Amino acid sequence: MVDVGKWPLFALLPPQDLNLIRLACVFGTSGNETLYVTENDEVFAFGTNCSGCLGTGDIQSTIEPRKIDILCGKKIIHLSYGSGPHVVLTTSGGEVYAWGNNGYSQLGNGTTTQGLSPCQVSTNLLHKKVTEVACGSHHSMILSSDGEVYAWGYNNCGQVGSGSTSNQPTPRRVTSCLQNKVVAAIACGQSSSMAVLDNGEVYGWGYNGNGQLGLGSNGNQPTPCRLAALQGIHVCQIACGYAHTLALTDEGSLYSWGANAYGQLGSGVKSNQSCPVQITVDRERIVEIAACHSTHTSAAKTQGGQVYMWGQCRGQSVILPQLTHFSCTDDVFACFASPAVTWRLLSVESDNHLTVAQSMKKEFDSTETSDLKFLVDGKIIHAHKAVLKIRCEHFRSMLHDDDVIEIDQFSYPVYRAFLEYLYTDSVTLPPEDAIGSICYVQCSCYEQKDRQVTMFYPSQQGLLDLAAFYGENSLKNLCEQTIKQGISVENAITLLSAAVKYQAKVNDSVLSTSKSLSLGCRNLWHLHCCRHPDAKLPESNENIKFRVICEESAKECEMHIKYTEIIQNSRSSRTGGKQNTKKEKEDSHEDFFHRDQNFNDEHLVAREPLLQTPLALMFHCPAVPRAQSPATLHYPGVPSS
Repeated sequence: MVDVGKWPLFALLPPQDLNLIRLACVFGTSGNETLYVTENDEVFAFGTNCSGCLGTGDIQSTIEPRKIDILCGKKIIHLSYGSGPHVVLTTSGGEVYAWGNNGYSQLGNGTTTQGLSPCQVSTNLLHKKVTEVACGSHHSMILSSDGEVYAWGYNNCGQVGSGSTSNQPTPRRVTSCLQNKVVAAIACGQSSSMAVLDNGEVYGWGYNGNGQLGLGSNGNQPTPCRLAALQGIHVCQIACGYAHTLALTDEGSLYSWGANAYGQLGSGVKSNQSCPVQITVDRERIVEIAACHSTHTSAAKTQGGQVYMWGQCRGQSVILPQLTHFSCTDDVFACFASPAVTWRLLSVESDNHLTVAQSMKKEFDSTETSDLKFLVDGKIIHAHKAVLKIRCEHFRSMLHDDDVIEIDQFSYPVYRAFLEYLYTDSVTLPPEDAIGSICYVQCSCYEQKDRQVTMFYPSQQGLLDLAAFYGENSLKNLCEQTIKQGISVENAITLLSAAVKYQAKVNDSVLSTSKSLSLGCRNLWHLHCCRHPDAKLPESNENIKFRVICEESAKECEMHIKYTEIIQNSRSSRTGGKQNTKKEKEDSHEDFFHRDQNFNDEHLVAREPLLQTPLALMFHCPAVPRAQSPATLHYPGVPSS
């Protein structure tokens, strides 16, 4: 939960008033104005009141909160502010209200008269349900529920997107390249505007002197122009600073461009960038980005809950993402931005007034209200029969009078994540656990102990297996998304193995990660081994013993399989299950392993069809320099090295 007390202005309020705040915004050129909404949906404001921006009907400053009657009961859902300052907000009913500075018609009422009280912006918007608002220094923009964008106000650089540089006194739809397209998100810099489409494309227009539009040039744009540099990249969030822009992709990658005098791009240098550059934050997936048009500060939050900041931070220039102790990006702007403003409308939900979703999440694994226990790996998970029956068909048919159910097919983290999903509709497991655990497999000849192989092998079922087992397609999709968004250097091999196991399409992210690790080609996966002049393959009827050792629990078990069966399974996968011919059986040794001329006969490689055998994933390990190989095979007669 956000602590509004971190903004100095709220120190003026007594604790009982602070406890009633549900929504809040701190704004103004010095961060000296604030507006907040209480649990009873009453709206109050206090501060210096520059240009009548408090909406109290006058220009008198006040340290005592004053109620804004016209906004009470309107259920505010989104708010933004300019530098004048002026304020624009939208309600749950889709209405738009604006007040404050109006020197450039940024209030959208057709005049340049200062607005001392909130007035509804009606021109061209009466029949539109507005879901989002954004303000630049002196221009305003809204997004409607049908994906249309309207803008008005100061237009000296084309930031209104009308095709001219004349000020726009009333809302005008931004068309041009956005015609017949659905916009999903909007943002404004000081004199620039950005939009993200539902297909992930990004468009920018307005001032571009610092490259903040990301077009590869510095010329202003009076109409929307697509960022060609992000072609093929699906952007889902956009945020604008004073003259820089941040973008977040659906795979958790962060891009930035524009002004960089304070290091606000996080690129490690202070030179401006007119094209998007990717920013790495300790290889973690980003889930939220933050910037504000009145500051040069940037922030981001990772999937693991860590918050980073960079740019202008209390007078210092931080040129690389710096890890903080904060739990939310809002705290970065409260403590380090200049001025100390909010980059969005703060949500300050108290524990006493939780939504249904929040209440469900809170009651998961609650010892006080649960009526069912799951015993997994010796640990207890508390649940509620009614919730499980409502959320999952599997439980609807199996839950009766049981008080304790023992689970042995899945690990504790996996099953807990599954139950938590039923309460929250979200998955919090890392991608490796979504797939399953990895074990080391040591294979040795049953008769000769010096014939041994050590390889990776998936031994424990993950959340994806569980989703398939219980028929939870939505959970399966979430797992796949988690895997896609969580690809890193450390887990690339594991995820590639899972792609084969689940017959999934290997996406470009996996392939690019593999390439960065020099993990080989797309079609032929190599089994790295040592070459020895006296090396011999196992006999066809030789019984191979596999000793499986779990990395996590150190438990082990044995399985036996004849070398002939491995070959037959391999060939069966290639022939669609047809019986092997005599000739094929005779050639099985030669076909099972073949010399790889690309490696000067120093390696033996397994053909790709092996990936479809029961032992497939044992061979799912690309050819890499031996010192880096995740698996080393010792053939019969070849001493271990």
